[in-house]
Amino acid sequence: MRNPTGLIATTIIVGLTSLAALAAVDGAASKSVPVTDLSYTGTGVTDGVHGELKAAPAYGDLVHGAHGTFIKMPAGFASKIHTHSEDYWAVVISGVAVNGLPGSADIALPVGSYWFQKGGEAHVTKCISPNECIFFISQNGKFDYVIR
Repeated sequence: MRNPTGLIATTIIVGLTSLAALAAVDGAASKSVPVTDLSYTGTGVTDGVHGELKAAPAYGDLVHGAHGTFIKMPAGFASKIHTHSEDYWAVVISGVAVNGLPGSADIALPVGSYWFQKGGEAHVTKCISPNECIFFISQNGKFDYVIR
C-alpha cells in the first residue's frame, strides 16, 4: 500500500532541496512571502474557453531559465496537446488537476499530489475541480508551451 504522507513529504523535501540549491547558486537572501503577496501575470496560454494561465514567480525567471513558479489554471481549463522543451515537476496547491498523455484516462490529482513531466513528451493538463487550480512547478530551464 502506498504511503501518501511519505510521498508528500518526499515531494516537499525534493522541492525544498531544489530551492535551496538554486538560492545557494544565485546568492539569494532568505525570504518569506505570504500568498497574498504573490503577483500573478498572464502567460498568453489559453484553452480558448476558460481563460488564461497566470504565473507568479517564486525564484528564477520562467522566461529565461531555471525557475520555481506558481501557476493558476481556471476551473474547467483543458490545455491543447502540447510539449515543453525542459522537464518539470509540479505539486498541486489547490484544486484538482489532471496531467497525462493525449487520450489517456484522467487520473485526478488533488491537493498534495504531484507529477513529473518529461520534456518533449506530448501531454494535456486540466483543472477538473469547480474552483481554479494552483500548481507549483520547478523547472531547470525556461518554460515554453509548444502546441502539437
